[in-house]
Amino acid sequence: MNVKKKSLICITAVCLFCAGCAQSPSMDVMGSFFPAGMICLTIAVILTFVVRYLLVRYRLESEVGPLALFYPSVVLLFSALLWLILYR
Repeated sequence: MNVKKKSLICITAVCLFCAGCAQSPSMDVMGSFFPAGMICLTIAVILTFVVRYLLVRYRLESEVGPLALFYPSVVLLFSALLWLILYR
């Protein structure tokens, strides 16, 4: 590969990685700006506690797969869904 082609690839990669950093979505919460992703993550953790409570109450927690994989997956699912519903 010649030098021109390598530099073009590097410049293109830098432009692609920096394109998403132009503006971050944030919310005003009591006068302070918080990233929207942090708010979605906090609500997702709370909803996961609700799911765990319901699974334990109805004795279904033993029916799900490995709990160390299940609950982080539920947090990720809720967080992504909240992001899509509230901010997209």
